[in-house]
Amino acid sequence: MGIIFALGRQSSLPIVKFFSVAYIEFFRGLPLVGILFAAQVMLPLILPGDWRIDRVVRAIAGLTIFTSAYLAEAIRGGLQAIPKGQIEAASALGLNTPLSLYLIVMPQALRAVIPAMMNLFLSLFKDTSLLAVVGLVELTGISRNILANPNFLGRFAEVYLFVATIYLICCSAMSQASKQLEVNLGVGKR
Repeated sequence: MGIIFALGRQSSLPIVKFFSVAYIEFFRGLPLVGILFAAQVMLPLILPGDWRIDRVVRAIAGLTIFTSAYLAEAIRGGLQAIPKGQIEAASALGLNTPLSLYLIVMPQALRAVIPAMMNLFLSLFKDTSLLAVVGLVELTGISRNILANPNFLGRFAEVYLFVATIYLICCSAMSQASKQLEVNLGVGKR
């Protein structure tokens, strides 16, 4: 979705550009917890009575629409970094616009924004802790359930340090994978 909205924001078609800009600015202007709350509490109220969407699917949808707005802006930055000569060269080779985007522009744009995208994905991983606010069980919610167990009363430090360690290990692994991808693709080298 982020790629689609980034391309829409760069579009020369006014209606496509308007809707892309409206989507991006609207969802970037809302807090994630508000979007999750709307997806969990308000969406079931406006759906017909026989429609039941699973809570996890609603949470994933909320995270997706929020993240896609930020991802669109990161990708738009990558698209703006591509020299016009690249597009003109693709046109001179006889490539139509979709092929030019697929073969020439998007690989370069996505390569340029790997660090920004990884930062966004790390932030998204940590933001999943907000799911506990809307009643879904995730890592932070599990730690609260553990602390409610009489066997673990008063062990706040151990439980939260364990959760923090899990977050640290996962984020470090994602960061290392990103660095390896950058090395493999030669990001930052001309």
